[in-house]
Amino acid sequence: MPFIVSAEGEYRTNTLIIGAGQAGLAAAYYLKQAGVPCIVVEQASEVGQVWTSRYASLKLFSPVWVNALPGLKWPGPAFHYPTKDEAAQYLRLYANYFNFEVHLGQRVVRVSAADDSGFEVHTQAGARYLAKRVIVCTGGFESAHVPAWASALGAEVQQLHSSQYQAPEQLPGTGPVAVVGSGNSALQIAADIAATGRPVYAAYDTKTPTMPNNSLMWLLLKTFGILGFSRHGLLGAWMHRQPEPVVAGDLRRLRSFGNVHWVGRARQAEGAALLADAGRTPPLQAVIWATGFRPNYHWLDLPVLDAQGVPLHYRGISPVPGLAFLGLPWLDSRGSALMGGVGPDARRVVKALLDSEIVVWQKKGTPA
Repeated sequence: MPFIVSAEGEYRTNTLIIGAGQAGLAAAYYLKQAGVPCIVVEQASEVGQVWTSRYASLKLFSPVWVNALPGLKWPGPAFHYPTKDEAAQYLRLYANYFNFEVHLGQRVVRVSAADDSGFEVHTQAGARYLAKRVIVCTGGFESAHVPAWASALGAEVQQLHSSQYQAPEQLPGTGPVAVVGSGNSALQIAADIAATGRPVYAAYDTKTPTMPNNSLMWLLLKTFGILGFSRHGLLGAWMHRQPEPVVAGDLRRLRSFGNVHWVGRARQAEGAALLADAGRTPPLQAVIWATGFRPNYHWLDLPVLDAQGVPLHYRGISPVPGLAFLGLPWLDSRGSALMGGVGPDARRVVKALLDSEIVVWQKKGTPA
């Protein structure tokens, strides 16, 4: 595979894909199936780095048979729950298997309309790309989010976002640690730290719904296509309004530790403590913020973002002809941001981009 690292110069291609994660690679697959040349640009130094950079104990919450990208099954037992390193290995295997052209070390700093037609894309490494189409596959997890009041914590408290956390050894001392958040990462990280024996204060919303995580559940979800229900339909719209569930097994595991204290949602910080629903924590040595991410598309110099910087699109297709999004949470369905759910979105978005070009050509009188 022609991996190119930090290349300078100018490149022309039919379609430029920004991001070599699961969404970008799925888009490249369908473009290749259609015989359309494309280049994938990736800011990291290797494919899959978005996974290898996460905390050491991270596992996917679904088995490998659910997580296959289009055209290539995962290696190994179907009911195995892969680690984050295995997820990265699968993405590299996928990119190699289909021989995609991936340019590594290319952080995009600007996407704008080209003078003639299409798009002009500049990267921090000095490369310039000209493309008829651009598919933005950087996802909705670009910028780590912490509450504004986190700054009220004393300087003696180490603060890490979940994206910075790797292992308990990062944390100072052996005293109390708080993990703030009500998602699967919060539960896994809190259990990781609790296993060392130190006191853990779980600032977790106990009203968060749970879901089972077994083979029967995944069989039902896949058989009935539940993860693919569009948010533009009745059932999908109802699902979209519901809070995100956590894996019941992760919650049970954390509840099994006697050194975990459940304090409800954290509301404020004061000195070295958090003020939560259940009261004030003791002075903390560290706080892990498993409080999610926010999108960051400041580099899109095009009218495709709303006032909050959120992409404007309908099922991935933006109001700017030739530009689309993939991999966003609920781009169309619950599965849109999942490795095993991005394939249908990629197929539909690529087809829509190609079909729209045919329509334009036909209107201009050019043979399709």
